[in-house]
Parts: sequence; C-alpha cells; structure tokens
Amino acid sequence: MSKKLAVVAFGGNALLRANQKGTIDDQEKNAYDTCEKVLQLIRNDYNIIITHGNGPQVGNILLRNEAGFNEYKIPKMPLDICVADSQGGIGYMIERQMRNVLNDNHMEKNVITMVTQVLVDLNDPAFENPSKPVGPYYLKEEADLLTKANKWVFKEDSRKRGWRRVVASPKPSDVFNKNVIRDLAMSGNIVIAVGGGGVPVYRHENNYLEAIEAVVDKDLASAILASFIKADSFFIVTDVPKAYVNYNKPDQKALDKISIDETKAYIKEGHFSAGSMGPKIKAALEFVETGGAETIITDADSLQYEDCGTRIVREK
Repeated sequence: MSKKLAVVAFGGNALLRANQKGTIDDQEKNAYDTCEKVLQLIRNDYNIIITHGNGPQVGNILLRNEAGFNEYKIPKMPLDICVADSQGGIGYMIERQMRNVLNDNHMEKNVITMVTQVLVDLNDPAFENPSKPVGPYYLKEEADLLTKANKWVFKEDSRKRGWRRVVASPKPSDVFNKNVIRDLAMSGNIVIAVGGGGVPVYRHENNYLEAIEAVVDKDLASAILASFIKADSFFIVTDVPKAYVNYNKPDQKALDKISIDETKAYIKEGHFSAGSMGPKIKAALEFVETGGAETIITDADSLQYEDCGTRIVREK
C-alpha cells in the first residue's frame, strides 16, 4: 500500500508566539515542539512536505536593512532577497529540529530545505492595490521621504501605530521545482519548501525571470503547491483546534466537516475575518476546489487525532 502525501503549512506560532521576544531559543524550542507533533502524520502513513510563514522574521530582516544603511551605509537588499534570506534561515531551523525529533524518536529520514520561487502575473489586480504590510512602522514625515526616495507605497496602520510600507500580494500561478518537491517527498524524504509563500518572480517576453516587490500569502501558495502535486491532504496548522462561526461570541460554534457550499455560505455571512481565519479558509477552498480531497485546519496538538480539526471536503 502506497503512502499518502500531505502538505503541512506551519502557521507563524510554529516558530514565534505572541508572548515571546523571538530569541533563537524561543524559535528553536517552538520548531522542535511543532515538528514533534507533525511526526504523528508520518506514523499515520503520510509522506510530508512542510511549508511555513515568515512574517516576523522577514520584518526583522527589513529592520536590519534600514539600521545597517542608516548607521554604516550598507547597501539595502530588495524584498525578494529578504524573503529568500528568511526562507533559508527558517528552513534550516525547522530542518535541524526535525532531525532532532527524528533522532529522539529513533526514526531515520532525510530532511531537505528548498528555497522556492513562485511565478506571478504582472497583470494581477493585486499590483494595482498594494495591501500587504511589510517592515517597520514610520512617522508620516519619514514615510513621505521614503516614498519620494524609493517610490514605495505606505498606508497608516489601522491601530494608529504609524505608517507601514505595503506591497502587492498576487496569486501565484506556478511553483518552481514542484515535481522535484513531489518526487523527493514520495521517496520518503521530508521536504521544507515554499517558505513565506515563496519568492515571487515574473517572466519577461523573452522568458527572462525578474524579481518583483511583492509577497505571496503562505497558505495560498501552499494550497496551490498541494494542488499541483496532487497531494491527498492539505493541513493548515494554526493556533486554534478548529475554525469557528460566531467566533468569541456566546453562540460560538466549532466546525467539524463542512462542504465547499457550506464554507462559501459562511464566508458570505462574514464569519471569517481577513486578518485571521479568512486567508486560511480561502486557501483551504483553493485546494479542494481544484481537485483536492480535503483541507484540515487545526492546531499542532490536535494532529495526534485522525479526525482532528475543521475539514473542508469536496462532498460530505
């Protein structure tokens, strides 16, 4: 009997949690704990591909960019290099802790990290409306100067903490090396890929690849990878055991198994906010609507249970 294939998307809390400073000790311990929970999927006969976010880490890299330039005139690196830096660093951290988890559980597997590019379309409407905040907060006067110097776009933070640079968040149309990722995973290797949604690139008319100032949603890129490689299941590992309707209200209800139509109805009713569960639900639908059997949204602790999480399925 052949093993099943799963793409497992680590949320930000897999490495950095809200009450932590983000030291390397914090992140390594969190990575170890999350990898230990994911081991249950391997015991359940899954080959796995791990994807991950990079929000806090790439923000810190951008801060170092600014500090190095202001203090020592070290040339700033563009956003694509910063995303690639975060992919390599986070991937290395997850890979090393996964190797430690395997060692502690007397299991032998290869673990490989791939810095991944994703293809985007220059005509994606997201480029007309940059919306994804990146980097530090600035005063309005500082933001105006940076706009003139770099042609950046800034928006004021909704909580009035300052002005932040915003970039486009286009939908990826392809994932580079997707077949290599699948082949490695189906051979029993644990593959870490599409970190932070992947580095977005586009093609000129002559097929030349060019980087672009944008970021791709990690869960959406993971869903598209899962669809391309025909994964059996797509897991979105977050900080809650299930998705809810009427979240944080007296009539809050956890969702178990729901169909595509039910999910769309809940979206229409406004149950999933754009800043929280909304992008995860969108990614979950992307996988199932493009041929996937099920997306499971849950927390790492619940992976030990075969019927864990909210499951969005093609048919109930």
